[in-house]
Amino acid sequence: MADTHTGLPLPTEPVFASVEEDRRHRKQRLTAALRLFGKYGYGEGISGHISVRDPEHEDRFWVNPFGVSFSRVKVGDLILVDSRGRVVEGRHRVNPSAFVIHSAIHRLHPGATAAAHGHTPYSRALGALGRLLEPLDQESAAFYQDQVFYGDYEGPSISLEQGQDIARRMDGKRAVLLRHHGLITAGGTVDEAVHWFFTYEAAAQVQLLAAVGEARPMNHEQAMAARDGFGDRQLGWFSFQLLWDEIVHEQPDFLEE
Repeated sequence: MADTHTGLPLPTEPVFASVEEDRRHRKQRLTAALRLFGKYGYGEGISGHISVRDPEHEDRFWVNPFGVSFSRVKVGDLILVDSRGRVVEGRHRVNPSAFVIHSAIHRLHPGATAAAHGHTPYSRALGALGRLLEPLDQESAAFYQDQVFYGDYEGPSISLEQGQDIARRMDGKRAVLLRHHGLITAGGTVDEAVHWFFTYEAAAQVQLLAAVGEARPMNHEQAMAARDGFGDRQLGWFSFQLLWDEIVHEQPDFLEE
């Protein structure tokens, strides 16, 4: 057995010799995640965004540019946004919704280095029902007691007040499900945050499919045991590495700066 929390032979996250190396790594992972959103159909017009805090300027974050398709974005397209919503690096504009949501999450939750948001169908359906994930299987148990429902819909999230309210209600959880809106997940890396997003959306699909019968959720002890493994942060980070290899092999042009 490996010397990790899960007993799996998981590698550790990389350590960088300079801020510049760390920044390039974060930007590459962010762009890979955006391409993966495009590949798996997580785009919805101009909606959806993924962000990562800059390693040097902690009041700034990198995010996908407004009006550029997930399937076409490259590292060179990313924009750096400051705490006032100004694009301080990059040639594109910022989506106002991306700024109000992600700036508040990064500011209020130091552990949320990255955050992913999308308007995906199964999460939207679950949100319309006003229901969070139940621990129906090991994957969904990763969110057991680690998710929150946000039901105060006030239209598109373009006000600072609403962004701050969403971030406050997130309360350190790894996922917040927004009624009439979509899903947000957060993590200590882009890798982790995006893995949680993929897992949550798939678990939402399972729960909706299971609703045709009488699903039997795990009990508390079972859910906690499953969360201890499938909710492990190192496992979440490593799981993204498989998606990274996949998208680098299929769409290497995203690395262009």
